Amino acid sequence: MARRISLKGSDERTISLAGRRVPILVVSGIAALGVAWLGIVYFAEPWGRLAGSGMDARCYWAPDLANPYLHSNWTDQIAYPYSPAFLQILQPIRLLPWQAFMAIWAAILMAAMVYLTGPRLILLGLAFFGLMEIWGGNIEMLVALAIVLGFRWPATWSFVLLTKITPGIGLLWFAVRREWRPLAIAFGATAAVAAVSAALQPDAWGRWVEVLQANAGKGGTWAAVPIPFVVRLPFALVLAVWGARTNRRWTVPVSSMLALPALWYGGLSIMLATLPLMGARSWTELRAVIARGRTELAAEIERLPRPIGRHSAPVG
Repeated sequence: MARRISLKGSDERTISLAGRRVPILVVSGIAALGVAWLGIVYFAEPWGRLAGSGMDARCYWAPDLANPYLHSNWTDQIAYPYSPAFLQILQPIRLLPWQAFMAIWAAILMAAMVYLTGPRLILLGLAFFGLMEIWGGNIEMLVALAIVLGFRWPATWSFVLLTKITPGIGLLWFAVRREWRPLAIAFGATAAVAAVSAALQPDAWGRWVEVLQANAGKGGTWAAVPIPFVVRLPFALVLAVWGARTNRRWTVPVSSMLALPALWYGGLSIMLATLPLMGARSWTELRAVIARGRTELAAEIERLPRPIGRHSAPVG
Protein backbone atom coordinates (compact mmCIF):
# COMPACT_ATOMS: atom_id res chain seq x y z
CA MET A 1 0.00 0.00 0.00
CA ALA A 2 1.03 3.58 -0.53
CA ARG A 3 2.74 5.16 2.40
CA ARG A 4 2.35 8.75 3.57
CA ILE A 5 3.55 11.19 0.95
CA SER A 6 6.25 13.72 1.86
CA LEU A 7 7.33 16.69 -0.22
CA LYS A 8 10.75 16.78 1.41
CA GLY A 9 13.80 15.46 -0.34
CA SER A 10 17.43 16.55 -0.10
CA ASP A 11 18.38 15.17 -3.52
CA GLU A 12 15.70 16.99 -5.51
CA ARG A 13 15.71 20.29 -7.34
CA THR A 14 13.21 22.59 -5.67
CA ILE A 15 11.71 26.03 -6.01
CA SER A 16 10.31 28.31 -3.34
CA LEU A 17 6.53 28.63 -3.15
CA ALA A 18 4.84 30.53 -0.31
CA GLY A 19 8.02 30.27 1.73
CA ARG A 20 8.33 26.51 1.26
CA ARG A 21 10.74 24.51 -0.88
CA VAL A 22 8.75 22.30 -3.25
CA PRO A 23 10.25 19.80 -5.73
CA ILE A 24 10.13 21.01 -9.32
CA LEU A 25 8.71 17.63 -10.37
CA VAL A 26 5.71 18.19 -8.10
CA VAL A 27 5.09 21.70 -9.41
CA SER A 28 5.50 20.54 -13.00
CA GLY A 29 3.11 17.64 -12.48
CA ILE A 30 0.40 19.77 -10.89
CA ALA A 31 0.77 22.39 -13.62
CA ALA A 32 0.45 19.68 -16.28
CA LEU A 33 -2.70 18.41 -14.60
CA GLY A 34 -4.16 21.90 -14.60
CA VAL A 35 -3.44 22.44 -18.28
CA ALA A 36 -4.82 18.99 -19.14
CA TRP A 37 -8.01 19.61 -17.14
CA LEU A 38 -8.62 22.94 -18.89
CA GLY A 39 -8.08 21.27 -22.27
CA ILE A 40 -10.43 18.42 -21.43
CA VAL A 41 -13.20 20.78 -20.33
CA TYR A 42 -12.73 23.06 -23.33
CA PHE A 43 -12.69 20.27 -25.94
CA ALA A 44 -15.65 18.44 -24.38
CA GLU A 45 -18.09 20.78 -26.13
CA PRO A 46 -19.26 20.45 -28.80
CA TRP A 47 -19.04 16.71 -28.40
CA GLY A 48 -17.93 14.63 -31.34
CA ARG A 49 -15.43 17.04 -32.90
CA LEU A 50 -12.03 15.80 -34.03
CA ALA A 51 -9.72 15.25 -31.02
CA GLY A 52 -12.58 16.14 -28.70
CA SER A 53 -12.50 14.87 -25.13
CA GLY A 54 -14.91 12.58 -23.32
CA MET A 55 -15.53 10.07 -26.07
CA ASP A 56 -15.85 7.31 -23.46
CA ALA A 57 -17.32 9.42 -20.66
CA ARG A 58 -20.23 10.31 -22.93
CA CYS A 59 -21.33 6.69 -22.56
CA TYR A 60 -21.96 7.32 -18.86
CA TRP A 61 -23.66 10.70 -19.25
CA ALA A 62 -25.93 10.10 -22.24
CA PRO A 63 -28.00 6.96 -21.37
CA ASP A 64 -31.52 7.33 -20.07
CA LEU A 65 -31.65 5.77 -16.61
CA ALA A 66 -35.05 4.30 -17.47
CA ASN A 67 -33.63 2.62 -20.59
CA PRO A 68 -29.84 2.40 -20.09
CA TYR A 69 -29.15 -0.24 -22.75
CA LEU A 70 -30.64 1.45 -25.79
CA HIS A 71 -27.04 1.52 -27.09
CA SER A 72 -25.18 -1.43 -25.64
CA ASN A 73 -22.89 -2.83 -28.35
CA TRP A 74 -19.55 -1.81 -26.89
CA THR A 75 -18.12 -0.95 -30.30
CA ASP A 76 -20.78 1.77 -30.69
CA GLN A 77 -19.66 5.31 -29.93
CA ILE A 78 -22.04 5.84 -26.98
CA ALA A 79 -22.50 2.24 -25.86
CA TYR A 80 -23.19 1.53 -22.19
CA PRO A 81 -22.40 -2.11 -21.25
CA TYR A 82 -21.92 -1.86 -17.45
CA SER A 83 -24.35 -2.73 -14.67
CA PRO A 84 -27.24 -0.39 -13.81
CA ALA A 85 -25.56 0.26 -10.44
CA PHE A 86 -22.83 2.39 -12.04
CA LEU A 87 -25.32 4.72 -13.70
CA GLN A 88 -27.32 4.98 -10.49
CA ILE A 89 -24.25 6.00 -8.51
CA LEU A 90 -23.31 8.60 -11.11
CA GLN A 91 -26.83 10.00 -11.35
CA PRO A 92 -26.18 13.16 -9.26
CA ILE A 93 -23.51 14.41 -11.68
CA ARG A 94 -25.24 12.95 -14.75
CA LEU A 95 -27.97 15.56 -14.18
CA LEU A 96 -25.44 18.31 -14.97
CA PRO A 97 -24.84 19.73 -18.45
CA TRP A 98 -22.34 17.70 -20.46
CA GLN A 99 -19.40 20.08 -20.09
CA ALA A 100 -19.92 20.43 -16.33
CA PHE A 101 -20.17 16.65 -16.00
CA MET A 102 -16.90 16.26 -17.90
CA ALA A 103 -15.18 18.83 -15.68
CA ILE A 104 -16.08 16.88 -12.53
CA TRP A 105 -15.43 13.48 -14.10
CA ALA A 106 -11.96 14.47 -15.33
CA ALA A 107 -11.11 15.81 -11.87
CA ILE A 108 -12.17 12.48 -10.32
CA LEU A 109 -9.98 10.51 -12.73
CA MET A 110 -7.05 12.84 -12.12
CA ALA A 111 -7.39 12.46 -8.37
CA ALA A 112 -7.33 8.68 -8.81
CA MET A 113 -4.20 8.90 -10.95
CA VAL A 114 -2.40 11.13 -8.44
CA TYR A 115 -3.18 8.63 -5.68
CA LEU A 116 -1.53 5.94 -7.79
CA THR A 117 1.52 7.90 -8.88
CA GLY A 118 2.10 10.20 -5.91
CA PRO A 119 2.98 13.86 -6.56
CA ARG A 120 6.47 13.18 -7.91
CA LEU A 121 5.42 10.76 -10.66
CA ILE A 122 2.44 12.67 -12.06
CA LEU A 123 4.29 13.33 -15.31
CA LEU A 124 5.04 9.63 -15.64
CA GLY A 125 1.38 8.81 -15.07
CA LEU A 126 0.25 11.26 -17.75
CA ALA A 127 2.85 9.98 -20.21
CA PHE A 128 2.06 6.31 -19.55
CA PHE A 129 -1.41 6.38 -21.16
CA GLY A 130 -2.80 8.37 -18.21
CA LEU A 131 -3.56 11.47 -20.26
CA MET A 132 -5.11 9.36 -23.01
CA GLU A 133 -7.28 7.58 -20.46
CA ILE A 134 -8.40 10.74 -18.66
CA TRP A 135 -8.98 12.59 -21.93
CA GLY A 136 -11.31 9.84 -23.10
CA GLY A 137 -12.92 9.52 -19.70
CA ASN A 138 -12.98 5.73 -19.39
CA ILE A 139 -12.94 4.06 -15.98
CA GLU A 140 -9.65 2.14 -16.03
CA MET A 141 -8.05 4.64 -13.66
CA LEU A 142 -10.81 3.90 -11.15
CA VAL A 143 -10.37 0.17 -11.72
CA ALA A 144 -6.67 0.58 -10.88
CA LEU A 145 -7.56 2.55 -7.75
CA ALA A 146 -10.09 -0.08 -6.67
CA ILE A 147 -7.44 -2.80 -7.02
CA VAL A 148 -4.92 -0.94 -4.88
CA LEU A 149 -7.47 -0.06 -2.20
CA GLY A 150 -8.79 -3.61 -2.36
CA PHE A 151 -5.83 -4.95 -0.42
CA ARG A 152 -7.00 -2.92 2.57
CA TRP A 153 -10.72 -2.64 1.82
CA PRO A 154 -11.77 -5.63 -0.31
CA ALA A 155 -15.24 -4.15 -0.81
CA THR A 156 -13.77 -1.84 -3.48
CA TRP A 157 -13.57 -4.86 -5.78
CA SER A 158 -17.33 -4.48 -6.21
CA PHE A 159 -16.61 -1.56 -8.55
CA VAL A 160 -14.55 -3.86 -10.79
CA LEU A 161 -17.09 -6.68 -10.76
CA LEU A 162 -20.03 -4.40 -11.54
CA THR A 163 -18.32 -2.67 -14.47
CA LYS A 164 -15.54 -4.44 -16.39
CA ILE A 165 -16.18 -7.80 -14.61
CA THR A 166 -13.32 -9.90 -16.04
CA PRO A 167 -10.50 -7.93 -14.35
CA GLY A 168 -11.99 -9.44 -11.19
CA ILE A 169 -9.56 -12.25 -11.94
CA GLY A 170 -7.31 -10.34 -9.56
CA LEU A 171 -9.39 -11.79 -6.71
CA LEU A 172 -7.42 -14.99 -7.25
CA TRP A 173 -4.89 -13.30 -4.99
CA PHE A 174 -7.13 -14.02 -2.01
CA ALA A 175 -8.30 -17.42 -3.23
CA VAL A 176 -4.81 -18.82 -3.90
CA ARG A 177 -3.58 -17.52 -0.54
CA ARG A 178 -6.69 -18.89 1.20
CA GLU A 179 -7.56 -15.48 2.55
CA TRP A 180 -11.25 -16.25 2.66
CA ARG A 181 -12.40 -13.28 4.72
CA PRO A 182 -11.38 -10.54 2.26
CA LEU A 183 -12.66 -12.69 -0.60
CA ALA A 184 -16.03 -13.01 1.12
CA ILE A 185 -16.11 -9.26 1.77
CA ALA A 186 -15.45 -8.53 -1.90
CA PHE A 187 -18.24 -10.79 -3.11
CA GLY A 188 -20.55 -9.81 -0.27
CA ALA A 189 -20.18 -6.09 -1.01
CA THR A 190 -20.80 -6.75 -4.70
CA ALA A 191 -23.95 -8.74 -3.88
CA ALA A 192 -25.20 -6.02 -1.54
CA VAL A 193 -24.76 -3.25 -4.13
CA ALA A 194 -26.36 -5.40 -6.80
CA ALA A 195 -29.32 -6.23 -4.54
CA VAL A 196 -30.05 -2.57 -3.79
CA SER A 197 -29.64 -1.61 -7.44
CA ALA A 198 -31.84 -4.48 -8.64
CA ALA A 199 -34.54 -3.52 -6.17
CA LEU A 200 -34.64 -0.09 -7.80
CA GLN A 201 -34.47 -1.32 -11.39
CA PRO A 202 -35.14 -5.07 -11.71
CA ASP A 203 -35.89 -4.88 -15.45
CA ALA A 204 -32.58 -3.16 -16.18
CA TRP A 205 -30.68 -5.96 -14.48
CA GLY A 206 -32.41 -8.55 -16.62
CA ARG A 207 -31.48 -6.52 -19.67
CA TRP A 208 -27.86 -6.27 -18.52
CA VAL A 209 -27.53 -10.05 -18.56
CA GLU A 210 -28.71 -10.03 -22.17
CA VAL A 211 -26.19 -7.28 -23.00
CA LEU A 212 -23.33 -9.32 -21.53
CA GLN A 213 -24.35 -12.34 -23.59
CA ALA A 214 -24.60 -10.26 -26.76
CA ASN A 215 -21.16 -8.69 -26.27
CA ALA A 216 -19.37 -11.90 -25.27
CA GLY A 217 -16.54 -12.71 -27.64
CA LYS A 218 -16.51 -9.32 -29.36
CA GLY A 219 -13.17 -7.64 -29.81
CA GLY A 220 -12.32 -3.97 -29.65
CA THR A 221 -12.01 -1.39 -32.39
CA TRP A 222 -8.88 0.18 -33.93
CA ALA A 223 -8.25 1.77 -30.51
CA ALA A 224 -7.62 -1.60 -28.86
CA VAL A 225 -4.49 -3.71 -28.62
CA PRO A 226 -5.12 -6.45 -31.24
CA ILE A 227 -4.72 -9.41 -28.88
CA PRO A 228 -7.96 -11.39 -28.35
CA PHE A 229 -9.29 -11.98 -24.85
CA VAL A 230 -8.95 -15.77 -25.18
CA VAL A 231 -5.23 -15.34 -25.88
CA ARG A 232 -4.64 -12.94 -22.98
CA LEU A 233 -6.69 -14.84 -20.39
CA PRO A 234 -4.29 -17.81 -19.82
CA PHE A 235 -1.41 -15.39 -19.23
CA ALA A 236 -3.55 -13.40 -16.81
CA LEU A 237 -4.43 -16.57 -14.88
CA VAL A 238 -0.84 -17.79 -14.66
CA LEU A 239 0.42 -14.37 -13.57
CA ALA A 240 -2.30 -14.01 -10.94
CA VAL A 241 -1.56 -17.41 -9.41
CA TRP A 242 2.22 -16.95 -9.54
CA GLY A 243 1.97 -13.51 -7.97
CA ALA A 244 -0.21 -14.77 -5.13
CA ARG A 245 2.13 -17.66 -4.38
CA THR A 246 5.24 -15.49 -4.43
CA ASN A 247 3.70 -12.52 -2.58
CA ARG A 248 4.05 -10.08 -5.47
CA ARG A 249 1.15 -7.65 -5.21
CA TRP A 250 2.10 -5.81 -8.38
CA THR A 251 0.96 -8.81 -10.42
CA VAL A 252 -2.69 -8.21 -9.45
CA PRO A 253 -3.24 -5.05 -11.53
CA VAL A 254 -1.18 -6.46 -14.39
CA SER A 255 -3.22 -9.67 -14.52
CA SER A 256 -6.43 -7.66 -14.22
CA MET A 257 -5.34 -5.48 -17.12
CA LEU A 258 -4.60 -8.54 -19.26
CA ALA A 259 -8.10 -9.81 -18.46
CA LEU A 260 -9.93 -6.71 -19.71
CA PRO A 261 -12.75 -7.71 -22.08
CA ALA A 262 -11.13 -5.50 -24.73
CA LEU A 263 -7.65 -4.16 -24.10
CA TRP A 264 -8.02 -0.53 -25.18
CA TYR A 265 -4.69 1.31 -25.25
CA GLY A 266 -5.90 3.52 -22.41
CA GLY A 267 -6.43 0.36 -20.38
CA LEU A 268 -2.66 -0.02 -20.11
CA SER A 269 -2.85 2.78 -17.55
CA ILE A 270 -4.08 0.18 -15.04
CA MET A 271 -0.41 -0.72 -14.63
CA LEU A 272 0.06 2.57 -12.77
CA ALA A 273 -1.40 0.62 -9.84
CA THR A 274 1.92 -1.23 -9.63
CA LEU A 275 3.65 1.94 -8.40
CA PRO A 276 2.11 2.11 -4.90
CA LEU A 277 2.12 -1.68 -4.61
CA MET A 278 5.88 -1.76 -5.21
CA GLY A 279 6.59 1.31 -3.08
CA ALA A 280 7.70 3.49 -5.99
CA ARG A 281 6.69 7.06 -5.09
CA SER A 282 9.62 8.92 -6.66
CA TRP A 283 12.01 8.49 -9.56
CA THR A 284 14.73 7.34 -7.16
CA GLU A 285 12.47 4.66 -5.69
CA LEU A 286 11.28 3.64 -9.15
CA ARG A 287 14.86 3.12 -10.32
CA ALA A 288 15.55 1.08 -7.19
CA VAL A 289 12.47 -1.07 -7.85
CA ILE A 290 13.57 -1.68 -11.45
CA ALA A 291 17.10 -2.58 -10.35
CA ARG A 292 15.75 -4.95 -7.71
CA GLY A 293 13.46 -6.52 -10.30
CA ARG A 294 16.39 -7.15 -12.64
CA THR A 295 18.33 -8.80 -9.85
CA GLU A 296 15.41 -11.03 -8.90
CA LEU A 297 14.82 -11.95 -12.55
CA ALA A 298 18.46 -12.91 -13.00
CA ALA A 299 18.27 -15.04 -9.87
CA GLU A 300 15.12 -16.77 -11.13
CA ILE A 301 16.78 -17.52 -14.48
CA GLU A 302 19.86 -18.85 -12.69
CA ARG A 303 17.70 -21.31 -10.76
CA LEU A 304 16.10 -22.71 -13.90
CA PRO A 305 17.23 -26.26 -14.80
CA ARG A 306 19.84 -26.29 -17.52
CA PRO A 307 19.75 -28.76 -20.43
CA ILE A 308 22.31 -31.52 -20.34
CA GLY A 309 24.71 -31.22 -23.27
CA ARG A 310 27.84 -32.97 -24.41
CA HIS A 311 29.97 -30.55 -22.36
CA SER A 312 28.02 -31.17 -19.12
CA ALA A 313 29.76 -32.79 -16.22
CA PRO A 314 29.17 -36.60 -16.10
CA VAL A 315 26.64 -37.86 -13.61
CA GLY A 316 27.61 -40.61 -11.15
